[in-house]
Formats: sequence, C-alpha cells, structure tokens
Amino acid sequence: MEAAPPGTGRIVRLLALILRIALGVVFVYAAWVKLRTPWELFALSINSYLILPMNWVEFVAHTLPWVELVVGLGLIVGLWLRVWATMASAMLAVFFSLMVRADVKGMEINCGCFGPGELISWKTLLRDGSLLAGALALTCMSFLQPRKKA
Repeated sequence: MEAAPPGTGRIVRLLALILRIALGVVFVYAAWVKLRTPWELFALSINSYLILPMNWVEFVAHTLPWVELVVGLGLIVGLWLRVWATMASAMLAVFFSLMVRADVKGMEINCGCFGPGELISWKTLLRDGSLLAGALALTCMSFLQPRKKA
C-alpha cells in the first residue's frame, strides 16, 4: 500500500471544512425560509408529494424546519461531524428521491426546499443531487478522519 502524498490530509480537511460550512449554511437558510413563512404553505408542498396522511404532513411541516436548523448549525460548528454529516446525507437522500419520484411521475409540484414557489425541474434536481453528493462525500471524509481523543 502506497503512502499518501504529503499534504493530502490537509487538503481533505480543507475540503471537509468547505463542504460542512456550505451544507450547514444551506440547511440553516432552508430552515430560516420555512420558519418565517406560515407553516401551512410548507404543509401544502409536503402534501403535494402524496405520500403522507394529513396528520403526518402537519407534523413534518412543524418539525422539519427545526431539524434542518439543528443539522445546519451542527455542520457549521463541526462537533460530532459524523452525526451531522450522516443526518444531512440521509435527509438529502430522502428529499432527492422524493423529487426524482415526483419528476418521473410527471407531477408539476413545488419542491418545498426553500419555501413555496419553486417547481421541481432539472435545475432543482441538479442542485439537490449536488447537495446530496457533497453530503455523502463529507460523511465519508468524516469517517475516514481519525476521531479526536477527549
């Protein structure tokens, strides 16, 4: 097994820092937009996917923005990065798969990502797919880095 070139660890740490800050800002912004608009508008976006009963739609509309906020802040702070990166990856995988499902079914609906008024399109799929790829890369990097000892 060959040794990694000098400076590779530093490059990986820098890339992880950039990814975690960028993803954290995106999650905080998405939460902020949803929290400052009436929750019913977000509930309409969730309901348009036709996958949850109404009581679950309301629960998700009330809680998801707060979860996004906590995950975003966790990514920005960087403590327990494995937890936050894994949560971001899981959430983005669900969001992206639901958007792809809606697009394949020909559903012309709002994605709900950053509030109302954004139809699912190749642009939203590209954006969310890129966010998912970044989150998965960050998750892999967080598990490849040795854990810091207390």
